Amino acid sequence: MKTKKIALLGNPNVGKSTIFNALTGLKQHTGNWAGKTVGQAIGYTTYQDYELEIIDLPGATSLNYNNAEEKYAVEYIKKQEYDVVIVVCDAVCLERSLNLVLQTLELTDKVIVCLNLIDEASKKGIIINSQKLSRLLNVPVIPTSAKNKIGLDKLLKICINYSPKESYQLTYPSHIESKLADLTKEKRYETLQKLLQEDEIIEKEIIQTAMQTAKTIEQQIVTYTKNNYEQKDRQIDKILTNKKTGLPIMVLILFFILWLTISFSNLPSDKLFDLFNILGDKIAIFLNNLPIPQFINDMIILGVYKTLTWVISVMLPPMAIFFPLFTILEDYGLLPRIAFNTDKAFQKCHACGKQCLTMLMGFGCNAVGVTGARIIESKRERLMAILTNVFVPCNGRFPTIIAIITMFFLKSSNHIFNSFMSAFLLTVVIIFSFLITFFVSFFLSKTFLKGYPSNFILELPPYRKPKIISVIIRSIFERTLHILGRAIIVAIPAGVFLFLLANIHIHNQSILIILANIFNKFGHLIGLDGVIIIAFLLSFPANEITIPIMLMGYLATGSLVEYESLNSLKNILVTNGWNTLTAINFLILTLLHYPCSTTILTIQKEIKSFKWTILAIVLPTVIGISLCLLTKIIWSIIF
Repeated sequence: MKTKKIALLGNPNVGKSTIFNALTGLKQHTGNWAGKTVGQAIGYTTYQDYELEIIDLPGATSLNYNNAEEKYAVEYIKKQEYDVVIVVCDAVCLERSLNLVLQTLELTDKVIVCLNLIDEASKKGIIINSQKLSRLLNVPVIPTSAKNKIGLDKLLKICINYSPKESYQLTYPSHIESKLADLTKEKRYETLQKLLQEDEIIEKEIIQTAMQTAKTIEQQIVTYTKNNYEQKDRQIDKILTNKKTGLPIMVLILFFILWLTISFSNLPSDKLFDLFNILGDKIAIFLNNLPIPQFINDMIILGVYKTLTWVISVMLPPMAIFFPLFTILEDYGLLPRIAFNTDKAFQKCHACGKQCLTMLMGFGCNAVGVTGARIIESKRERLMAILTNVFVPCNGRFPTIIAIITMFFLKSSNHIFNSFMSAFLLTVVIIFSFLITFFVSFFLSKTFLKGYPSNFILELPPYRKPKIISVIIRSIFERTLHILGRAIIVAIPAGVFLFLLANIHIHNQSILIILANIFNKFGHLIGLDGVIIIAFLLSFPANEITIPIMLMGYLATGSLVEYESLNSLKNILVTNGWNTLTAINFLILTLLHYPCSTTILTIQKEIKSFKWTILAIVLPTVIGISLCLLTKIIWSIIF
């Protein structure tokens, strides 16, 4: 079978990953905001008698080396190790995409232009003369709608039959063209890059030439039959990006999502606990019939199994609700609007507005937020986003925060009222986490990461109606199960370790209790106790197991303890000295402490620096302990 290698290139938010998924059957994550694809994906498909290898290159706004992703894309295209590169364009915003097409033609003639989202353009009254565009650029131009599988067959057919020709080449002012005369495409491109770096006036002329040429071509081939095709989007943006209404509306949306998550996750979580208890009893009976020492049996059931099922029961229901709702907002195009609304605040902290997008990713998992920081071009600002992402409460901390809020700060017996108040207080906690992020970002910009914010150009994508079924499937398999899988991998060895600490005794005391006693004085100093401190230390593998470890310490049991209800849990905590101050400082430390093991490993992998990884551990921990100490002092003065 003959083979062809096809590269996919395109601006963020043009449906490039959707085309990749449609052609290969893979499920590369897609979203309606700029900077989603931050790595390379490779997939395979067959067409006629060809086997096609398809490479999904990182999204690029230009090919001027503005960030690591664009540099990677350029280097790949320069190698010419492909048969064709498909430049995916947004038919709704063609002028912006044409700029990238023109830059790609500076590097290679092996180009096919894909006009994606042609169905959306048609609905908005945008008619594109693709044949005329093909004649102007001297490359094939194929209209497609990837989500509706329109035009993809023709696109593949062109790919396997296409023979590159000498394509369109930008013409710069004469004093620039004189420096480019008689150069190969690669040498011409490298010379342009040097000119961009060396001379600000020439840099401006090069960029303006490409932009003006793209605008001129767009004017020749595009007809607008509806003058108000963007009117609806702009009307919505007048509300959602307004400095008076934008942030309050976003906070209300966040509150609504959290309320739905809290209201509908408790019941399935309880059912999972019941199911795992029944299954655990049967597994225990089976193991007891095997010739295995009782200590090993207990370690498997009371250590590994209990830890594993606790993580699943606590994490799965809220993730299964939160992620689909969050993905709907993402697909609809709201996340860039949130970044737009918070951009000025980040600018004042000398940070990048894109840091908001990485924080939003951190709601699901801080490790995802860390990898998402690749969308930030500046190394300084990317590092700042990585170091502060832990301040956003991830899905593993949400259940703990909700439980403490419900037990100590809600007095009503009305379930609906309590769910609303829980969501409200959780929203307050999240806003507090944003304020801490602003403060720490400013602190870093004045100390370890001195500098000024880079320019932040954010494209607000058009609003798009999400495909609900696709959203649910994608969020469950790509986010929920992915994150849960990583937590399970960590929970298994953690279960063994916890069991050993709780069941190995020295002078009639378990190692767990001995360690708790060692930390008692420090715990009391900051308004907590030794059991709480050791619970935080031992929940390093997974934040979800902090409360059950506390119960192991308070009840002196040899396994993770499941509480029957929040009332029973509160009684246990109050009996062991908890009060409102303890609950407040426990919330502070839950929000502000070192990242979990998965996040730390991700940080080290991303920044490849032991020094900065240590700072990522120490910084939030010191801030959390300091705030707890301050709260204890203020509480002592007032009460």
